[in-house]
Formats: sequence, structure tokens, C-alpha cells
Amino acid sequence: MLMKSDPPMTPSTPDEDIGTPVSVKIRERVKAARQRFHSNDNIAEFIQPGELELLLDEVAEKMKGVLDSMVIDLDNDHNTGDTARRVAKMYIKEVFNGRYVKAPSITEFPNAEHLNELMIVGPITVRSACSHHFCPVIGRIWIGVMPNEHTNVIGLSKYARLAEWIMGRPQIQEEAVVQLADLIQEKTQPDGLALVMEASHYCMAWRGVKDMDSKMINSVMRGVFLKDPNLRREFLSLIPR
Repeated sequence: MLMKSDPPMTPSTPDEDIGTPVSVKIRERVKAARQRFHSNDNIAEFIQPGELELLLDEVAEKMKGVLDSMVIDLDNDHNTGDTARRVAKMYIKEVFNGRYVKAPSITEFPNAEHLNELMIVGPITVRSACSHHFCPVIGRIWIGVMPNEHTNVIGLSKYARLAEWIMGRPQIQEEAVVQLADLIQEKTQPDGLALVMEASHYCMAWRGVKDMDSKMINSVMRGVFLKDPNLRREFLSLIPR
């Protein structure tokens, strides 16, 4: 029986368990919200302040275990002594940062002059990693926009920021361009949207067949770009390749 002077008892939660790895806490929040957490999904809304650094620490410790299982002498090898943390930082803070941070802030302006002519942005250099082998994917993207009087106008650099955010996750190219198209469509609401991506995949150049020259090219066409073959041809002819 509680005395009046005793503080009220509240049930413990997983977040109050100090011994629980931060990755488990984040995963439980995602599952509770019934959301996906695939390699190319953004999970920033489920990460609380300060947890990204704890996640980096956790990944670094587990990466040490990977290197140890590869029979690398982490205690005496001066080249790999801090490799585990460097790799963890690279994944969390750099190449896969698009999973863990919110979308960049984008200022949108009304189409005051009612612009309705084809606009092309590119080439935008993008860097990602394939979700199959975590090998680099390096390429370029061209974006075509056919605005209307209701379209939101965003700065040219913002297309690059959105592309960087989407590509900063383990990806396959076919899904990446669709994700980027969805995001730009949501931000700008144009009459038509076209994307072309050309990239080198180092999972093919560095391993496997070791073909250094092959590239993958794919496109997404929406709205008037899908319906009007003349407009589609104009866009493709204006891309310098």
C-alpha cells in the first residue's frame, strides 16, 4: 500500500530501460507505428534528440566485431585501429544520412508569372550505395519540369538537396528515381515531371564481372511527359550526354 508521501508509480517503458540498445528502441517505435524500415526508408521521425550519436556508437562497436571476425588485429594494426568508428560515422553521418535526418527545408514560391515552359535541371551529381552489396553508385540526374500557374517554384539548388537526401540511403536505382519523382511531384505539383538517371554501379565494376564501363540509365515520365511524345522527345534531346 502506497503512503501519501510516496511518488505515484508508473509502468516502465522500453525507453526507460538503460540497458536496451538504441537501435532496439528506435525499431520498437517504428513497429508500433506500423511503418516500414527498409534500407531506403527514412526513419528520422522515430529518432529522438541525442540518439543518433548513440546509434553511431552502437554501430561502431558492432563493426569492430565484424573486423574481428575477419581476423584483423585491431589492437596492433595501426591502419585499422579506428576503422570501425570511421566506417560507422561514414554510414550514419554521410552515405546513409538520408535514412536518419528529416527532409531538407525547401522554400516554395508561387508561380507569379504563370510560367508554362519546359525547365530542365541537371546534371546533378548523385552518390549512393546499392542495397545488395553496399558498393558505391555514382551518377547524374536530369530533371524536367513542365509548370502550370499553380505550380510551386523552388530554387535550383533545392533539386540537388532533395536528390542528395533520397540518394543518401542504400538504394537500387530503379526505386531511387521513383522516390525522387514522388518527392518533387509533392513539392511542386507540375503538369509534368521527367527524370533520367545515369549511373555507374561499383558492385558490377569492383566485384562480380568487374566491368568498368557499363552504366545503368532509367527514367520516370509523368503527366504531360508521359502523354505527349513530342515533349518527351524535346526533353531527351536537350539532355547533354
